[in-house]
Order: sequence, then structure tokens, then C-alpha cells
Amino acid sequence: MKNIPQSQHPDLLVGINTADDAGVFRLTEEIALIQTVDFFTPVVDDPYTYGQIAAANSLSDVYAMGGRPITALNIVGFHPKILPMSVLEEILTGGFDKTEEAGAVIVGGHTILDEELKYGLSVAGVIHPNKIVTNAGAQPGDMLVLTKPLGTGIISTAIKSGKALGELADRANQVMTSLNKTASEVMQEIGVNACTDITGFGLLGHSYEMAAASKVGMKFWASKIPFFKEIIPLITEGFVPGGTHNNRAYLEDKVEILHSLSAENTTVLFDAQTSGGLLISVQEDKVDNLTRELKKRGLDIVAIIGEVVAEHPAILKVYT
Repeated sequence: MKNIPQSQHPDLLVGINTADDAGVFRLTEEIALIQTVDFFTPVVDDPYTYGQIAAANSLSDVYAMGGRPITALNIVGFHPKILPMSVLEEILTGGFDKTEEAGAVIVGGHTILDEELKYGLSVAGVIHPNKIVTNAGAQPGDMLVLTKPLGTGIISTAIKSGKALGELADRANQVMTSLNKTASEVMQEIGVNACTDITGFGLLGHSYEMAAASKVGMKFWASKIPFFKEIIPLITEGFVPGGTHNNRAYLEDKVEILHSLSAENTTVLFDAQTSGGLLISVQEDKVDNLTRELKKRGLDIVAIIGEVVAEHPAILKVYT
């Protein structure tokens, strides 16, 4: 992948070189365009909920940059000989409703015949060029704040394997369908140094991207990291997605577990998330205001989980 050409343009403010959540292109001195795309196979059984989750996940990249989504295009892989059209209608309705909640407009889309169902959005957003929040601005001394619990990858894997999870599945769906809109708005009001959303590469994977882009290190306190406690026995039973195993293998030489941490709790840190929360790097003297305002506006699970340290090449250290 190192040989893929990279666009060069004076108005390209964020490209692919830092593995950020979205690209950003300056249109005028006051407006920059944010562009992103994401789609995936179902993570839940209910078509409407799947549509909501996929839309929330796609919109999240704009929120991670501190922007406001304005338009979206549906991206669909579907085959009417395998599933009835009513399923597609429910998926698209779920995506439409979540996009409407975000204040954005679906302006069209594209569908291909595909025996494996897929859905997502290509999203455009806007932001002032001077207010972009990238994953490359974390500073030594910053505190790291997480806005959603971990574990949705493990829960989704258990559901797809036929495990009946009842209330736990409902809570996971609530997390995955929740927009990162409020968290994004609050971080812009407070002023932060860096942000990314936690999705397929898991907490430590996306943290490493931020650390590498910012040329810093990070340390985490495992006991402070929020996750669904009920997933520990699911991990023991083997309901761990392939993406989680891949994350761990890739990060093997980039992460140090410095204190004794159970195999199950370690797995949580690598779990591939869907529509996860924001990881925000904020100055220490602002962190209390940030967490207080997030909780005041309804984000119940907000935690200070680590800090940024002066260390390069980037390394992540996990303490209990």
C-alpha cells in the first residue's frame, strides 16, 4: 500500500498520510469540505437497526473531525433473489432516520447486485478551515477521554453466532445507534488538540494512529476504560471477531502491557468496534470542563482513560 499515489494540492488540508478519519479540502477562507465513506455487512439481525448503525458509523468520521455533516449518499450491496426488497426498505429507512437526526440530507446513492448484504454512506460535511480537529495534534501532557464503552465487536459476534443476549444486545444497539454529534459539538466548544473515533481498529489501533500522527506516546489505565462487563464470559467462550485478532497481531510490537492484565481484559482493548465513541486528546486544564459538559448533555459513559507522553517512535503502554 506504500506505493499508492497521494494527491498534492494547496487546498488539501487533510489527506491520507496520517490515516485520519476523513479528508478535508478547503473551498473558501471560511469553508472546508469534509469527505468520508464507510460501509459494512450486518452486525445485528434487525434491518432497521442495521441501517441506523451503519449510518451513525459513517457520520461519525465527520464528527471526529469536529465538522457538521450536510449530505450523504447511500451505498448498497444487495440481491433481491436472496433477500426480499422489504429488508432493503427497512435498512434504508433506518439510515434515512439517523441521517435526518444528524441534520444531514440523503441526496441519492448507488446499489450493486451483491450476494452478501452491505450498507453504508458516503458523507460530506463542512467546517471552518481553522477549526479542523485532526488525529495529529495530540500534545504531551494531554489527557485522553473516551465517550462510549468498548465491546460491541464481541457482542455483535456473539449475536451473529446465535447467542441470545437479550438486554445486553439492546444496550449495545443503543450505543451503536447513538450519534457522536453531541461529543463533537462539546469538544469544539471547549477546544481540544486531537480526536479520532474508535471503530474497526479498536481502542489501541486508533490510539496508535493518533500517537504516530502526533509523534507522541500514550499510556492508558485499563481500570478506567469503560466496557460492557458482560463480554468477559463471551470472550472466554470464543466470541471474538477476526478483526480483533488482526488488531492484536498488528499492534504486537507497538503496545506494552506493563502490569498483570487478564487475557480477557486485554482482548477488550483490541476489540474491533462498530460506531464507537470519540477518543479526545485535551489539555489537562480543560479535561474537567470537557467531561462535565459531556455528562451534562446526556453522555453518561465518559471516562478519562489515559494521557499523552513525550515518546517517539510512538508506543502505547497499558497499566492496570
